[in-house]
Amino acid sequence: MRGLFAVIMLDLKRLWVDRVRLVSSLIQPLLYLFVLGSGLGASSKMGGSGYLHYIYPGVLGLSLLFSSVFAAMLIVFDRQIGFLKAVLVAPVPRVAIALGKVLSGAIQALVPATILLLLLPLLGMDLSLLALLELIGTMILAAVTFSALGVATAARFRSTTVFPIISNAVLLPMFFLSGALYPLDSAPVWLRWLAHIDPVAYAVDLMRGAILDRYAYPPLLSLAVLLGFIVVLTWLATRVFAAGEDT
Repeated sequence: MRGLFAVIMLDLKRLWVDRVRLVSSLIQPLLYLFVLGSGLGASSKMGGSGYLHYIYPGVLGLSLLFSSVFAAMLIVFDRQIGFLKAVLVAPVPRVAIALGKVLSGAIQALVPATILLLLLPLLGMDLSLLALLELIGTMILAAVTFSALGVATAARFRSTTVFPIISNAVLLPMFFLSGALYPLDSAPVWLRWLAHIDPVAYAVDLMRGAILDRYAYPPLLSLAVLLGFIVVLTWLATRVFAAGEDT
């Protein structure tokens, strides 16, 4: 546990020092929410503020997805400068290192998402205490899922230039397939099938259900899928860290 805590605190101290990263992580979600949301809301059937309410869970998912995955980029940077090797030779179980990276990435992603959560009154959304707790719980679960995805991916890369290109090629399709900006039940059949294998779709659906009480998937199915992704992705990340720098 001490090793796990040390890994988390190290990454959180880095975030505190690099506060520009925190500010920049808010720009993209705010653009989607207020610029794209206001523009599309004017022509959407849901209209104006109704469309802003609809895409708000998707914007939370966007913030959690990109913040957690890009927090994992530190693994690639640490590998290049040799710091990761020093961490791996420390008297800390490799499982603790992998779990620490997953949890620290999730915490880093929750910081800007929590700031976005403060916009609820500004957008005219009044949630009950139970709905708010459900939303926060889903945000935590989504953050851990996306962080596990980032760590499992970043642990296999050695170049800081290649990882952002590949992650963008994966992250943007995951976001657009998730139904964050449109109802999945009115999407083409092929798109709905692709959404079934997208963890972002299940996370956004749970958050939207907490806010608007509208679900595209059964909540228990979404919970099971996200937990399954966490277990599989964390196991994959642990295998890479257990192999050390010989991989």
